[in-house]
Amino acid sequence: MAENPLTRKLAAIVVADMVGYSRLMEADESGTLAKLTAIRKELINPKVEHYRGRIVKTTGDGWLAEFASVTDAVRCTVEIQEAMAQRNENVPEEQRFQLRAGINLGEIIMEGDDIYGTGVNVAARLESLAEPGGICLSNSVYDQIQSILSLGYADMGEQTIKNISKPVRCFAVRFAHAGPASERSAAEAPAGNPPDTPSIAVLPFANLSNDPEQEYFADGMVEDMITALSRFRWLVVIARNSTFTYKGRSVDVRQVAKELGVRYVLEGSVRKAARRVRITGQLIDATTGAHLWAERFDGDLEDIFDLQDRITESVVGAIEPRMRKAEIERSRRKRPDSLDAYDLYLRALPHVYAMRPDDNTEALELLDRAISLDPGFAPALAYAAWCYEQRVVRGWPTAREGDVETGIKLARAAITTGSDDANAMATAGFVLVMLGRDYEAGLAAVRHALDLNRNNAFVSILAGWANNFAGDLDDALASFQRAQRLSPSDPGAFFFVTGAAMSHLLSGRYAEAVELAAQSAATHADWDSTYWVLAPACGHLDQIDKARAAVAKLLLLTPGATVSRYRTLLPFKDERRLAVVLDGLRKAGLPES
Repeated sequence: MAENPLTRKLAAIVVADMVGYSRLMEADESGTLAKLTAIRKELINPKVEHYRGRIVKTTGDGWLAEFASVTDAVRCTVEIQEAMAQRNENVPEEQRFQLRAGINLGEIIMEGDDIYGTGVNVAARLESLAEPGGICLSNSVYDQIQSILSLGYADMGEQTIKNISKPVRCFAVRFAHAGPASERSAAEAPAGNPPDTPSIAVLPFANLSNDPEQEYFADGMVEDMITALSRFRWLVVIARNSTFTYKGRSVDVRQVAKELGVRYVLEGSVRKAARRVRITGQLIDATTGAHLWAERFDGDLEDIFDLQDRITESVVGAIEPRMRKAEIERSRRKRPDSLDAYDLYLRALPHVYAMRPDDNTEALELLDRAISLDPGFAPALAYAAWCYEQRVVRGWPTAREGDVETGIKLARAAITTGSDDANAMATAGFVLVMLGRDYEAGLAAVRHALDLNRNNAFVSILAGWANNFAGDLDDALASFQRAQRLSPSDPGAFFFVTGAAMSHLLSGRYAEAVELAAQSAATHADWDSTYWVLAPACGHLDQIDKARAAVAKLLLLTPGATVSRYRTLLPFKDERRLAVVLDGLRKAGLPES
């Protein structure tokens, strides 16, 4: 009689365990067990269940899980690792609970509730290759998700797996959270020509004070900058361990860039005088030698950590938009037949930010091409959704039937594929508020974006606008003020200055609203939103001449604008906020219908 055949199936397998578990148990057995139980109950089990997975078994400090979807397996494990990193933020290193995980896609053998086979064995071996706090993927997993999930990946090359005849090519997932396991290493940007992905090395700042204490200050500040920059998912940031090999050496920036395989280099110096300190920094495009940014910061050493934080915030906030601008210019110099999805997205950005009908159409054409090349590219999905939002909410003649549904669909797709991309999450969340009037989901996405990266001025701007329409006005104003602090020379400053004016208008501070809206109009005279903020603010102050002038400009930019039209278009959650705008527009002389 023939034996029953083994039950086999294809599955995504996750194997994870705790790093340094024996040491933790030796130091505090009962406390370690209690913490491990809490982590499983509060984090691991709910996450696995949420992503439709199944925990097959636990093994003391580890666990084995299976998923029907490889995408779900990776998303689940990434979110667990990011949550673990947050739990460890204020915990001494020797007391931290850190997981490492391996994920494989392969055939498994079912036996009751248990699973085994080569697919499981490979996942277990990958787990041993992962860094503390990291995730190691097999090539079969990477091939399935690399165009779907907007994560960073480091190619670890082929690895010999015990009891597996052929080497397995492996990839490490890159994280935004701090630590050696999360920062991009030099191996991720091979020496020679800079990679296609934008990349930067932050060199140790030179200590010009001959004061050893300032050495620690300078090194700590550079480490903070590396961590903060690594939160920008579009940017490869070389790890501290690689850049600090240049400490104390006189270096040629172009040579460093060649050795580390990067396009941009940030360098600087620290000089102390009495209780004051001066920090200088400069950003260099190593491919051309051009200086993209240079700045000097002076501060008091009374609160050295606060000073360190403020300088890090200022530097990161200033150089990120300059690198993005340089990347846009680089994409423009490429031949049309060599453009990939990222290049098309970069080319679309200036047209999106212009917020004009013709530019909007051009942006959508470029973004549609990007999405056709890479359907899971979250930034392109999010910005395309924003283009549809601009058409609809501004009442442009280019708007078409179905734009609302298309914009919402794109926004939800961006949130699904770009959960680790702050720009995509903020943009998509803003669109859900404005087009879908899905205030809960929209604000949740915006808050998640802020959690991902508070050093991103654009994220702060969209958080401010979303809160103006559906959230807390104090939070909105604080977001706009933060954006201005992060990017004080931003050419798109009108976007957050008008937003701040709107926060004041809705809060009844009409004089402040007039001042800021007028400031915005002076720098960018053809953005219609400025005038439907300026006109009602003037109207409420009985500044009729100014109000009518603002209405005239509004009608010039938006022919046919009426009070009833704005009642339909402006998606305020609170009717009282809408009434402030509409009543002010009436006082300013805008036709009712």
